[in-house]
Amino acid sequence: MAAEVTLADALSNVDVLDELPLPDQQPCIEALPCSIVYHANFDTNFEDRNAFVTGVAKYIEEATVHAELNEMLEQGQEHAVMLYTWRCCSRAIPQPKSNEQPNRVEIYEKTVEVLAPEVNKLLNFMYFQRRAIDRFTAEVRRLCHAEKRKDFVSEAYLLTLGKFINMFAVLDELKNMKSSVKNDYATYRRAAQFLKVMADSQALQESQNLSMFLATQNKIRDTLKETLEKIVGYDDLLADIVNICVQMYETKMYMLPAEKHMLVKVMGFGLFLMDGEVCNINKQDQKKRINISKIDKIFKALEMVPLFGDMQIAPFHYIKCSPHYEASRWPLASSSSPSPQSDLLQHLPAIRDDYERYISELARHSNEVTTTVKETPRTDAENKELNDLALRGLQLLSDWTTHVTELYSWKLMHPTDPHQNKECPQEAEEYERATRYNYTDEEKFGLIEVIAMVKGLQVLMSRMETVFTDAVRRHVYYELQGFVQHTLREPLRKAVKNKRDLVRSIIMSVRETCADWKRGTEPNEDPALRGKKDPDNGFDISAPRRNVGPSSTQLYMVRTMLESLIADKSGGKRTLRKDIDGPSLMEIDRFHKGSFYWNYLLNFSQTLQECCDLSQLWYREFYLEMTMGKRIQFPIEMSLPWILTDHILTTKNPSMMECVLYPLDLYNDSAFYALTKFKKQFLYDEVEAEVNLCFDQFAYKLSDQIFAYYKHLAGSILLDKRFRVECASNSTLFAYPVANRYETLLRQRHVQLLGRSVDLNRLIAQRLGAALQRSLELAVARFEAQDITGVVELEGLLSVNRMTHKLLSKFVTLDDFDAMLREANHNVLAPYGRVCLHVFWELNYDFLPNYCYNAATNRFVKVKDITLTQPVTREKMPSAQPHYIYGTKALNSAYQQIYSLYSGFVGAPHFRAICRLLGYQGIAVVMEELLKIVKSLIQGTLLQYTKTLLKVMPKHCRLPRYDYGSPGILGYYHAQLNDIVQYPDVKTEMFQSFREVGNAILFCLLIEQSLSQEEVCDLQHAAPFQNILPRPYCKDGEKPETKLKRLEAKYGPLQVVQTIERLGTPKQASIAKEGDLLTKERLCCGLSVFEVILTRIKSYLDDPLWVGPPPANGVMNVEECTEFHRLWSALQFVYCIPVGENEFTVEQLFGEGLHWAGCAMIVLLGQQRRFEALDFCYHILRVQRVDGKDELVKGIPLKRMVDRIRRFQVLNSQIFAVLNKYLKTSDADSLPVEHVRCYPPPIHQSLAASRPPPGTIYMRADVVLK
Repeated sequence: MAAEVTLADALSNVDVLDELPLPDQQPCIEALPCSIVYHANFDTNFEDRNAFVTGVAKYIEEATVHAELNEMLEQGQEHAVMLYTWRCCSRAIPQPKSNEQPNRVEIYEKTVEVLAPEVNKLLNFMYFQRRAIDRFTAEVRRLCHAEKRKDFVSEAYLLTLGKFINMFAVLDELKNMKSSVKNDYATYRRAAQFLKVMADSQALQESQNLSMFLATQNKIRDTLKETLEKIVGYDDLLADIVNICVQMYETKMYMLPAEKHMLVKVMGFGLFLMDGEVCNINKQDQKKRINISKIDKIFKALEMVPLFGDMQIAPFHYIKCSPHYEASRWPLASSSSPSPQSDLLQHLPAIRDDYERYISELARHSNEVTTTVKETPRTDAENKELNDLALRGLQLLSDWTTHVTELYSWKLMHPTDPHQNKECPQEAEEYERATRYNYTDEEKFGLIEVIAMVKGLQVLMSRMETVFTDAVRRHVYYELQGFVQHTLREPLRKAVKNKRDLVRSIIMSVRETCADWKRGTEPNEDPALRGKKDPDNGFDISAPRRNVGPSSTQLYMVRTMLESLIADKSGGKRTLRKDIDGPSLMEIDRFHKGSFYWNYLLNFSQTLQECCDLSQLWYREFYLEMTMGKRIQFPIEMSLPWILTDHILTTKNPSMMECVLYPLDLYNDSAFYALTKFKKQFLYDEVEAEVNLCFDQFAYKLSDQIFAYYKHLAGSILLDKRFRVECASNSTLFAYPVANRYETLLRQRHVQLLGRSVDLNRLIAQRLGAALQRSLELAVARFEAQDITGVVELEGLLSVNRMTHKLLSKFVTLDDFDAMLREANHNVLAPYGRVCLHVFWELNYDFLPNYCYNAATNRFVKVKDITLTQPVTREKMPSAQPHYIYGTKALNSAYQQIYSLYSGFVGAPHFRAICRLLGYQGIAVVMEELLKIVKSLIQGTLLQYTKTLLKVMPKHCRLPRYDYGSPGILGYYHAQLNDIVQYPDVKTEMFQSFREVGNAILFCLLIEQSLSQEEVCDLQHAAPFQNILPRPYCKDGEKPETKLKRLEAKYGPLQVVQTIERLGTPKQASIAKEGDLLTKERLCCGLSVFEVILTRIKSYLDDPLWVGPPPANGVMNVEECTEFHRLWSALQFVYCIPVGENEFTVEQLFGEGLHWAGCAMIVLLGQQRRFEALDFCYHILRVQRVDGKDELVKGIPLKRMVDRIRRFQVLNSQIFAVLNKYLKTSDADSLPVEHVRCYPPPIHQSLAASRPPPGTIYMRADVVLK
C-alpha cells in the first residue's frame, strides 16, 4: 500500500517543480539572450578612502583628487552625449513670414518656451568646459611646480589626466560638428531679443559669450592650449602622459576597445598641446623625452579611431595641425599606403585560430563544471587557471571587437564612389557610400564571422560567469594575501635591517591596507618585523582562503604604493628601486602588472558586456547632421546591421546561414546603449522602429528562402529519373539545391530581440503555411486556366507540394496537407470543390462536344480542324515566382516538357488523375451532372431528330434477296434512304448530339476502370494490415502451412483490427471492423458504377417513339421502319458511304463516341439482335461477300463502302460486348424466360388431321435468336 503524503509535502513537491530545468535543446546561434541585465557595481569612486588611514597620506589625497576628476569626467560624458544626440529643433519651429504677421509674438514666445531648456544645457556646457579647463590646468600647474616635479606621479593619475585630454578633444570636435546647435541657439536668440527676455547686461553678455563660444571652431582646444603654455614645465608632464599612453598601448595594458582608442587619441592631442611657442616636439624627440618613431608606427597602424558614436578622427590630423610639423619625421603616418586597419581579412586567419583554440579549452572547463560535482573546493592552481582563462577570453573579445570597430571607422572616413565601385550609383548619399556600397562581399562575410565569434563566445563565457567570478575572487584574494603576507616579508626584513624607513613605511602601509591575517591581527613575533632571518625550522604564516576580492580603493592604494617603490619616473630624485633587491623588485613588478586587470576581472559581467559592445555600428548622428534636415533617419538599406543580415539572406551562403541572428544582435547593443549610456528615449524608439521593420523583412525573406529551398528539393526528388538521365546525356543538368543549414534556424524557439522573446519557428511556420497555401491555390488556378488535360499537371503539382509539406513538417508544425488542399479547393464545407467544378465544366463545354474517342489507342483526341461548338474561354494563366510552382525556372521548364506530353489527348493517365483528385464524392457529382446532360440530349435534341427522321424513313424496307446482287441492293437502299442521306442536319447537329452522349458514356466507363485499378492498389496496400499474406514459396519437403503460420506470427502486430480490439475502446474497434470490411468487400461484391449509369440512361428512353407501335404480326417488326434500330441502320448507311478526297470522315469528326451512343441506346432498348439481323449495311456486306462485286453505284464505290461497313460491324460488336458485359446479358442464367410460339411448316389438308396441334415451347430468347 502506498505511503500517505501530507498536504504540506505535496505542496512542497509541487514547488520543487519550479526548479526543474526544461531545456529545449535549441541550438545556440544567437547572442547573449538577456531580457534583464544585472551588473553589481563595486566601484566606490574612492568614497571609502578615509578608511585606509594607515596608507601613505599623499596617495589618500591623490585619491580625493581622483574622485573629483572622475566626477568631472562623468559630467563631460553627459555633455558629450547631449551634443552628439542633439537633433535640430529650429527646423520644426515655424518662423514668422513677415513683421506684420499677427501671431508673430505668439510664435516667438513658443520658440523661447521650447528652446529655453535646451539653451540652458548649452550654457551649462560652456560653464563646464571653463571649469574643466581651469581644473585641468590647475592640476598641471600643481604637478609642474619645481618641487612637485621631483615627486613620483602615479600611473593611474597620469591616466586620469589623459582621460581629461581625451574629453577635451571629444567635446571640441562635437561642438565643431554640430551646426544644428548653432542654428537652434540662433533661433532662440532671435526670438529672445525680440521679446526682450535678456534685458539685463549680464544675461546679454552671457548670450554673447555663448554665441561666440558656439561659433568659434576649435574653441576648447585653443583655449586649453593657450592656458597650458603659460605654465612652466607643462610639456614635461604632457610628455609623461603621452609616454604612459605609448607604453600602455605597446604592452596592451588596456582591456576595453574604448580604452585603446583613448590612448591613441591622447597621444595625438597631447602632442598637439605640447607643440607650440614654448615647446617643439621634434626637439623633445631628440632629447629622448618622447619617441616619435614609435608614435608614428601607432598612428599608421590606427589611422582612424572612433571619436564618439559614428564620428571618427585621424589622430595624426592633430600632428599636421601643430606648428612644428615635419612630414619627414612621420614617414609612416604621412605615407598614402593603406592602413592595416582597413583590411580585416588579413587578421581573419589568426582570429579563427585563436577562437578555435580558446573555444576548445573553454569547452573542457565547461564540461568539467557541468558533468562533475566536486566535494572539495577548487585548488589554488585550478582557480589560477580559470582566472587566466577568463582574462584571455576578455582580451580576445576586446581585440576582435576592436578589429570590427576600427574597420568600421576606416570605412566611414573613406567612403567609396562610382569609380571605385561600379555598383555605387552617381546619386548615392554620403552615408550610403560609407556603408551600403563600401564593403566587398568578402569583407561583409569577414565582419559577420568576427561578430558571430564575439557574440558566440560572449554567450559561452556568460554561462560560465558564476564559475569565473568565484575563481577570480578566490584567485585574486590568494594572490593578494600571498604577496602581502609572504612576498613582501623579505623586502620588509631588508628595509628594517638596512634602516630604509621610507621603503619600510610603504611596505607596512601596503600590508596594513589589505592584509587579512589568519587570527585578525598581524603576528608580532614575525622576525621580519625586526629585520631578522627566519629560524631554521621556518616561520609559518598561513593565509586563509576566501571568496572575496579587494575594493577598488584598496586595489588603487596597494598598486600606487607599490608603483612608488618600483617607478623610475622621479625626476632628478634618487628612486626607491635601489633600496630593493632584484628578485623582490621583479616580484613587485610582476604583481603590479598582473593586478592591473583585477578590476576588470572582479567586474566580470560588466567587462564582458563592454568588451562585446558593438552598439556604435548603428549610430549615425554625425551623418544625419550632414544631411541638413533632408533625412530624419536613414533607410534600413544603409544600416550596417541590416546590410550584414541581408547579405547572408541574399547570398544564401550555407556556412553563414547559422550566423544570421548575430548581426541582428547589434540592435540589442544599440538599444541597450541608448537606454543606459545615452539615456535617450527617442534613440531607443528609432532602434525599435528599425528592428520592427528589419525583423519583418528578415522573417519574410527567410521564410521565402526556406520555402523555395524545400520546394526546389521536393521538385528535384520527384523529377522523373529517366528524364533526368536523358537530359544529362544532352549536357542539361538539373542540380539538387545546395544543402543549407535552415534546420538550425527552424529550431529557434526564443530569439531575444530588444527584450522580446520571439518564437522564430512559429513565425516561420505561419509564413510557410501561407506560402504552401498560396502554392496550392496557384496549382488549382493553373488547372482552371487549362483544358481537361491539365489534370495530370495538377496532380504532379500537388505531389510536389505534398512532398514539400512532408519535408517542412520535420521542422515546423503545419496544418494537415489534406485540410490545406480542401481550403485551396474551396470544399471545406461544400460537397465539391474548384477542381471538381472545373472538371465538369471542361467535360461539358469542351470534352463532350470536341473530343473524338479512338478505341485502338483508348484515348480521346481533340478535333483541331473543325469545331461544331463555340470556342471555350478560360481564365488567364496566373503568373507566379518559380518557387510557387515547381521550385526553380529549370524545374518548371522540365516539368512543363514532361506534362506537355499529356496535353494532346485524354487517356488513362488523365482518368487516373481525375479519380485520385476527385475521389468517390467528386466522381459521383460529375457523373450525376453528366447524366443530366445525357438526359437532356436524349429527351430533347435526339428525340426531336428521331421524330423528324422517322417520318421521312420508308414505311417498309425489306431485305432484298441475294439474287439482286450487292450493287442492286446498294442502289435499292440508297433510293429508299435518300431523304435521310440528303437531310442537312444529320451529319452535324444530330451526330454531334450522339457524340456528346457517347463521350459521356465512355467517360463513365473509363472512370470506373481507373477507379477499379485504384481500389486494387488500395487492397494490395492494405493486405499486410488485414492478415492477407502471399502464399510463401516452399522447397521440397517444406510444408506451406508451417511457413504461413510463421508469417502470420511475424506480421501479427500489423493487423489493425485485432490490435485495436485488444488495446482500443469498443467504439474504436467497431470503426476498425467497418473499415476492414469495406476495404475487403469493395471489389469482391462486384459493385459496378457503369451498370448503374446504363440503367439510368435506360430510364430516359421511356418515350414510345423509341420502340414504335406493337408489331402487326404480334411477334416483331421485320420490314416496318418504326423502331430506333431501323433509324440507326439508316444513319449507319449514311456514315458508311465513303467520302471524297478532301472531306472529313465521321471518325475524324465525331470519333467512336457516336457509335457508342447509338449502340448503347440499341442495347438499352433491347433491339440489339434485331439490329444485327435486319441492318441494311450488314445485309449489303453479307451479299457482297457472296458475289464479291465491286462497282460504282450512284457515285458510291461498293468495295470501299463494304470495307467501311465491316469495320463498323466489328466496332459495333465490341461495343455490344462491353455493354452486355456490364448489363450481364451474357449471363444465361439471369435472362428472363420468354413464351415462344412455334409454328409448324405448312402441310396439305389431307394430312392435317393426323398431325398434333401446335404447342407452346418455353425457350430463352437468346436461344431462339441463335
